[in-house]
Amino acid sequence: MTDARRRAVAVLVRVLLLPLALLAGPLALPAVAGAADGRPDVQAPAAIVVELSTGDVVLGRRQDQQRGIASTTKLMTALVALEREPDLSERFTVPRYAASAGESLADLHPGDRMTMRDLLAGMLLPSGNDAAEAIAKSVAGSVPAFVGLMNDRARAMGIDARFRNPVGLDADGHHASAADLVKITLLLRRFPAFKEIVDRRSMTLESATPAITVVNRNRLVQEYPWVDGVKTGHTRASGYALVGSARRRGISVISAVLGDGSEAARDSDSIALLRYATSLYDRVRPLRRLAVAGRLPLRYRDERVRVVAASTVTRTARKGERLRNRVVGLPRDVEGPLPRGTRLGTIEVLQRDRVVARVPAVTATDVAAATFWERLDDQLQRGWVRFLIGLAVVCLIVLAVLVGRSRATLRGGRRGGSPTP
Repeated sequence: MTDARRRAVAVLVRVLLLPLALLAGPLALPAVAGAADGRPDVQAPAAIVVELSTGDVVLGRRQDQQRGIASTTKLMTALVALEREPDLSERFTVPRYAASAGESLADLHPGDRMTMRDLLAGMLLPSGNDAAEAIAKSVAGSVPAFVGLMNDRARAMGIDARFRNPVGLDADGHHASAADLVKITLLLRRFPAFKEIVDRRSMTLESATPAITVVNRNRLVQEYPWVDGVKTGHTRASGYALVGSARRRGISVISAVLGDGSEAARDSDSIALLRYATSLYDRVRPLRRLAVAGRLPLRYRDERVRVVAASTVTRTARKGERLRNRVVGLPRDVEGPLPRGTRLGTIEVLQRDRVVARVPAVTATDVAAATFWERLDDQLQRGWVRFLIGLAVVCLIVLAVLVGRSRATLRGGRRGGSPTP
């Protein structure tokens, strides 16, 4: 074979193998590459993950950038609804929803009288736009009025998010940041019903006629038992979004990714953030119940009473982080009678120079009242008492001497008779 033919064959082989190499390349890489320091290499243009107990932003990338958020909008819809309609058993009439092609729906039946709880589930799990609009009209009477409530709530929170609809469809001026979505989610977590709904794999809406079973679109909840929420989102303009939450080994975190290029990338970024954040913290006990906080002297007795912690304190701390305790408000000494568990002061637990817990410092045992003899003995041991007793003895001795001399003088006078004038 000539050199020219060899070169031609080599080029042909490269051309034929190039598509295979392009296909195999991504498959050969891990789902999420790890940086040198162990931080996940997140693909999303904007992302954040926060540890809830400390408030630490564990990792952030353009977390304050305002951008399209798709159906994660429904988190603010849920917050306004829960704050305005706390009775989730109240029923509302489902209006007809004019859906465009491709919209996500809960397939609600117009005219049904459904509970607010079921409407929330229909909105949060399958991301039903029909459920979101039903909530808006039920709470505020109209969609524009409800959107006004959403924006009022955003301003009250001090965030820059702004809304043009309760659904999450793309619109000019409809935006939020990853950090905004975490703040909204933190407020939503105050409501047990919200936490319970977003942690469900599926749910049957019993107030619909007939009942409707909806499935959670959040695949992380479906696949990872320690992931417990929260909400997906996607539009062509905004890309793929996901607010996630997890509790692992007692560590609670919330993440948000915005603008990912695919559902797989969104899920991969989110699970990497949640796993990374939970790996950096431990649950620690800087103070245990009955730990000795001090030993105070007992008045009138040469003894001491132990002062101990009334309860255990458990905190979330960064691995390697040290918490410290300090005792405040203890008296100089203790006088009985006191029952066991009497509060004498306070033990403060400090994390990063901030008081994060306060526990009563109490007596470890009963303290009996001092007896008369113990009180007397205690008084006799005092220096000033001994000085006064010594002084009194000296005075008595001097007085006795003076009295003796006076008596001797009087006796001598009587023997010698009266003096001559």
